[in-house]
Amino acid sequence: MLKLDIQLFAVPFRKTSKTSKRMRRTHYKISEAGTTTCPKCGATVRPHRVCPECGSYKGKEVIKSAKETTK
Repeated sequence: MLKLDIQLFAVPFRKTSKTSKRMRRTHYKISEAGTTTCPKCGATVRPHRVCPECGSYKGKEVIKSAKETTK
């Protein structure tokens, strides 16, 4: 007897229609990035990052801002 190395794959019984495919993919979407407000200056900042406006993080000044150095 001959032994053939044939791989059998799972084949769908019917073609998935465009509507079914699109209804399944309705949940595959990008969510909006969360933002918070800086307690010091009120600018919108992404969470757990230094504020680009005033340079503060968790109420402490981490980076000297460009406004203060030019004064």
